[in-house]
This record gives sequence, C-alpha cells and structure tokens, in this order.
Amino acid sequence: MELSAGPADLRDILPWRATYLLEMNCQVVHDSFHTRSGWSEEYQLFVDGTPAGYGSVVVAGPWAGTPTIYEFFVVPDYRGHAFKLFEALMGASGAARINGQTNDPMITVMLHTFAHEITSESILFHDRLTTAMQPAGARFRTAAEADDLGVSQDQLQWHGVVEVDGTIAATGGILFHYNRPYGDIYMEVTDAFRRRGLGAFIVQELKRVCYEGGSVPSARCRPDNAASRLTLQRAGFVPCGNILNGVIRR
Repeated sequence: MELSAGPADLRDILPWRATYLLEMNCQVVHDSFHTRSGWSEEYQLFVDGTPAGYGSVVVAGPWAGTPTIYEFFVVPDYRGHAFKLFEALMGASGAARINGQTNDPMITVMLHTFAHEITSESILFHDRLTTAMQPAGARFRTAAEADDLGVSQDQLQWHGVVEVDGTIAATGGILFHYNRPYGDIYMEVTDAFRRRGLGAFIVQELKRVCYEGGSVPSARCRPDNAASRLTLQRAGFVPCGNILNGVIRR
C-alpha cells in the first residue's frame, strides 16, 4: 500500500474542508490562513493514488521560516492510516512544527505523537451560560466613530463601549477572522475602572450583540492571563480547549 502527500490548490480541498468544519462544530482559530495570499500551503493525501484527505501548512507571518502543520483531515474510510498519512505530510511539506487546537482530536493526537517541546499558546472558550450583570452606574452602548476605536465605519456595529458617569471605562468588539458563524470577543478596561466587574459586563453585552447579529460568540486568552480567564468565566464562557504548539521530532 502506498501512502503519499503532494501539493494541492485550495480549490482541490474545499469539499473536505467543508466536512472538516462540520466535524469541528466550533471556532477554528486559523481558518483565515487558507485565504490569506501566500500564508498557507495545501497538500492532498493519497492511499494507493486515491485522494484520502488533506493537510495545511502555514508558512508566513510569525511562522515564516518554520513551516507549521495546522490542519489535518482524513476521510473516515482511511483513518486507519492516519499516522502514516501524517508522516507523508511531514515529509512532503518539510514542516518543522505542529500547531493545533485540542478540540480537534486528530491533530492533537498527531502533535503528541510526532512533536515535543509542546507549549500552550491560548485557552479557548465557548459560551455556555447566560448572565445578567448590571454594575452600578455602568451603561453599554454601540461604538461610535467619535470613540476613536480604530475600526472602520462598517465594523462599529460589532464594537461597544461601557460608560461610567459619562466616561468610557471599557471597550471591546467582535472579530470575524474565523469560520462563520463564530465571532471572537475581546475587551479592555482602563486602569482606573478595573476590579469593578466592567470587563465581564462588556463581554456579556458583546455576547448579546453577537447573537442578535446571527453569530455565535467565542473567546480565547493566554494561559497565564488569570484576570482574563476569570472575566470570561464570569460572563458565561467555559473553557473548551487549548491551542498547542510543538516542535517535530527528527
């Protein structure tokens, strides 16, 4: 039996990517790599010449000079050959690292099998609880151009501010660099207004904006950011995985 991998065009793997996204059923953080010019190299996987899946390697941005496998999909009928197909992908791509989210079981297994020096880049969160916080004196509103948040006019609807006595105390927004319908929530509280629950409040309100716009809120933060972890949990987010990085063993 011959197992192999070879360069492919994005159009060649789109049907499999659709199945991959359905199986994931969550925010795929590096989804946009595929459509950023020059960022992703795609590979088809073969079993005795029959297409059996695909792999994707990011080669630009922070990964320039260290090609990194970040997506790996094998059709169900050929998953009994997953390890050998991943070895073929590593050989064909010359990848140096693996990056994967742990709510993707296939690439997580491959990372722990073929890589070492594994570190956690982010904690991933999905929304599971509805909250109804209303800090005293705080008011949430949609961002306006005068707020000078550095976002385009058409994106203001996805951004908001929290005012306390007429002063902007917190800002935040929803980013859609990921697979729809998922939106990534971020926020920042000014130093003078921290430890008042305003971070959790603006996250709660941005979740509402996200749902009302027909999208699904998600979030992530660095593992060492205890304040962000607590804020996201207070707003109803629950941890669902990590983004891990590992160096491929040679």
